[in-house]
Amino acid sequence: MKSVEKIRTMIRMNQDVLAQRYGVRVVGLFGSYVRGEQRRRSDIDLLVDILRPVSLLELVGAELYLSEVLGVKVDLIPKRDVREELRETIFRETVAI
Repeated sequence: MKSVEKIRTMIRMNQDVLAQRYGVRVVGLFGSYVRGEQRRRSDIDLLVDILRPVSLLELVGAELYLSEVLGVKVDLIPKRDVREELRETIFRETVAI
C-alpha cells in the first residue's frame, strides 16, 4: 500500500497531464488512506477542481489514468459535487496535494 506522501508526489508529477488532457486538477486526498484505515482493496479518494467543461467520459478517463499511475483504483470527486451532508467531514480530513 502506498503512503500519503507517495500518492501526493505521484499526483503532483501528473497534474499537467490531468489538466491538459482531462480538464481536472487534483486538490486533495481524503478517505481511508488519510485516516490510516486503508486495506488491500481500498480505493484512493481524491477531490478535484474542474478546470473547464468536461464530459463524464473525460472524468472517467482521468480516474482510469490515475488508477494506472498509482496502481490502485481511484475515485475522483469534483469539489462542487460533494453532498452537503458530507462536505464538512470530507473537507476537514482532506490532505492538500
